[in-house]
Amino acid sequence: MIRVVISGALGRMGTILGRLVSESPDLELVGGIDVHAGTFYGAPVVEAKNIDAFLKATKPDVLIDFTVAHAAVTNIKAAADNGVALIVGTTGFTPEQQEEIRTAVEGHVPAVISSNFSVGVNIFWRLIREAAHLLNEGYDVEVTEAHHRYKKDAPSGTAKTILSILDEELGPRPHQYGREGMTERKDEIGVHVIRGGDIVGDHAVLFAGNYEVIELSHRAYDRAVFASGAVRAASWVKGKAPRIYSMADVLGLP
Repeated sequence: MIRVVISGALGRMGTILGRLVSESPDLELVGGIDVHAGTFYGAPVVEAKNIDAFLKATKPDVLIDFTVAHAAVTNIKAAADNGVALIVGTTGFTPEQQEEIRTAVEGHVPAVISSNFSVGVNIFWRLIREAAHLLNEGYDVEVTEAHHRYKKDAPSGTAKTILSILDEELGPRPHQYGREGMTERKDEIGVHVIRGGDIVGDHAVLFAGNYEVIELSHRAYDRAVFASGAVRAASWVKGKAPRIYSMADVLGLP
C-alpha cells in the first residue's frame, strides 16, 4: 500500500482527493494538513504549522498538494526534507517560487508537478501543439479560459501552459490580455479570462484565418477529473528517480 497525505485536506479539492484515495485499493490515506485541525475519512488532519512533525510521525510515501502557492512551497520543502514523494497541482507560483521548488525536489524526491492533472487536458495540450505547428502562418490565435468566482490566479495555470506551448510552436509573440478602445490586431496572442459562478474549468484556443476558424476546447464538469488524475499520479510516482515529472510522463505520452 502507498501511504498518502493530502495538504489542503478540508478544502474542496482536498475532500475529493481524500475520498478517492480512501477508495483506492493500492493507496492508504494516513492523514491531512490544513489551516485547522480536524478529521476526514477517518484520518487525522493537523495544522499546517505542524507539517514537519506530522510527516516524521506518519512516514507517508506521497504528499498531494492542491493549495495556494505560498503554502505549497512550504509543504513541498517539508516533504522533500522528509523523503516524501510529491504530487503538486497548485498553480500561481512566481519564478522565484518555482526555483525554490526545483532546488527542494531535484536530486531529493520524485515529484509530479502539473498545472492540470486531467487526462483530457493533457491530450488537449498535445492537440494544441499539433494545431499550432500546422497553422503557424496566416492564423490569428486567441486563448479563452473560465473558472469559478473564487479562483485566485489569472490566467489559470492551464492557460499559461497553453501559452507556453503556443510560444514554442509559433515563436514568442506578445500576449494581449483583453482589449479596450482602438485595438487593431497585431501579431499577438489574445488572452481572455472569465471568472464567475461555479465554473469548474473551461479552456479554448481559437485559430482564425481568412474564411475559416478552427477551435479546440476542453470543459471540465467536476473537480473529480483533476483529483482522479492526481490519484493516478500518486500510484505511479513511488520509487521513481528523484526529479520533477509531468503528467505526460505518468500517462506515457510521447
